[in-house]
Amino acid sequence: MKASMGQLAQLMTTTAPALDAPWVRANLDKAPDDVASMFNGVAARYDVANEVLALGQTRVWRKALVNAVAPIPGEVILDLAAGTGSSSEPMAERGATVIPCDFSPGMLMVGHDRRPGLPFTAGDALHLPFGDAVFDAATISFGLRNVNDAMTALRELHRVVRPGGRLVVCEFSHPTFPMWRKLYSEYLMGAIPSVARHVASNPDAYVYLAESIAAWPTQVTLAGHLREAGWGHVEWMNIHGGIVALHRARR
Repeated sequence: MKASMGQLAQLMTTTAPALDAPWVRANLDKAPDDVASMFNGVAARYDVANEVLALGQTRVWRKALVNAVAPIPGEVILDLAAGTGSSSEPMAERGATVIPCDFSPGMLMVGHDRRPGLPFTAGDALHLPFGDAVFDAATISFGLRNVNDAMTALRELHRVVRPGGRLVVCEFSHPTFPMWRKLYSEYLMGAIPSVARHVASNPDAYVYLAESIAAWPTQVTLAGHLREAGWGHVEWMNIHGGIVALHRARR
């Protein structure tokens, strides 16, 4: 791997923002600077806000993700868009070496403080700071949707995973039943922004959250993107009727 363990320390001392700075919200063009600034602004309360807005289901999704990755002791796993490392920690507990990677300085700072045993690494999904074929597996949870070129990110993940290695994408998706889809849409566009005003440090970020989920491709379309990026053996599993979908593939 090309990434240096000193990279995070340098980032924290030279480029990390003050967490009480004014924050912006991203738009669906997903300009990288706006997305990074937005996540900087929600970092301090990110885990708590997610748990509330997901109605306590984040643990269910995280468990399903870890089971889909199926970490083996001694494996090296990339957790891209890892945020504060909440998805990295349970994989590390199974004996794998997990590299949490994110491009938000605020998220990296909070994650380093809360989970100092994890090797947090700064990195951009479009230009991963790792060599070719260095990971046994890779995962990205609720992060691919925030990249302004998802195909490039999927190809970069393909590059850094060894032949025969695996990828798991966990992302909000599209409920399969019409009535459930209608209720979910109403919750996204109505309730989430309202609840976020009470629990999130940057409520406007959750307006973007709702918009980006509504605009995200279906399970079938994302599977096609994975194949186009070079991944094989693509399959997916719906959770909670398709509110969340796990896509699994092999290089």
